[in-house]
Amino acid sequence: MSAAVDHDTRVTGAEKIFSRVLVGVDGSPASLDAARQAALLKAPSGTLTYVSAWSLDPPLVSPMTVLPPVTDDERAARRSAEDALRNAKEQLPSARTKVVRGTAAQALLAEVECDRSTLVAVGSRGLGRVQGIVLGSTPSRLIHEAPCSILLARGGSTLPPRRIVVGVDGSDESAAAYAAARLVADRFHGELTVVIAEGDALLDLAAVSLIVGDDYHVLPSEPVRALTAASRDADLLVLGSRGLHGLKSLGSVSERAAHRSHCSTLIVRAA
Repeated sequence: MSAAVDHDTRVTGAEKIFSRVLVGVDGSPASLDAARQAALLKAPSGTLTYVSAWSLDPPLVSPMTVLPPVTDDERAARRSAEDALRNAKEQLPSARTKVVRGTAAQALLAEVECDRSTLVAVGSRGLGRVQGIVLGSTPSRLIHEAPCSILLARGGSTLPPRRIVVGVDGSDESAAAYAAARLVADRFHGELTVVIAEGDALLDLAAVSLIVGDDYHVLPSEPVRALTAASRDADLLVLGSRGLHGLKSLGSVSERAAHRSHCSTLIVRAA
C-alpha cells in the first residue's frame, strides 16, 4: 500500500484504533491520567476495559528455608488491584474491569492478544528511555512488544486535546498517524499541526504532499528533536510506528520521541 492510500481507508483505520481500548491501572496518579484520557478518546460505540495486575515478589531464600504462608499477602495484593479498578471506574462507570495475576506488562500484553485490543493505554511516569529499557518499565515493554496502537498518557495534558501535533515523513505509517490525528482534531475541534523534520533521512516530501497537502511545518532538525520541541506546546503528539518490535524497535524515532515528549503520545500501529 502506498502513501497515497485511499482516504476512506485511512479514516476507517483511524476509527478502528479507538474501538477496543485497554487501560492498565495500578492506583497511581499516572494510571488515572491514562484512564481519563483513554475514556475520552474511546470511540462512542467502542469498548473500554480497565486491567489491574497484582503479583508478589519472590522471596530470597536458601534451599533450607521454610517458606511461611503467603495467603494474607496475596489477599492484600489483590485487594489493592481491586481498589485501583474502583477508582478508575469513576472515569467511566460503564467500563469493564479485570483483575489478573502477573506483572503489569505481562498482563497487558496477554490481554491485548486475548481481547484483540486496538489501543492500549498506560500512564507515563517520566522514566527515561534508557532507564525504561534497563528496568523493563511497562511503557517501554508495550512500545517494543504490543501489536496495537499505544497511548502513553502524561499528566497535565489538556482534556479534550486542543493542540495536536503529528509527525509525517511520507511513509504509510505516518499516513496512518495523520489520519488518527486528523480524526482526533476534528472530533474535539482541535488545532492540528503537521511537523516535518528536514533532517529525516527517510523523508519523502512528494508523498507528504499526497497525505497532508501543503499545510505543514518543516523544522530544520532531526526527527526526535523536532518532535520533542513541537510537543512542548501540544496536548497530544501522534506518531506512526514502522512495525518494529523487540530489539529492532530500540532507538526508533517513535520510541525515542515518546519517552521525550512533553505531552501525551499516541503511537499508531496500522493494521
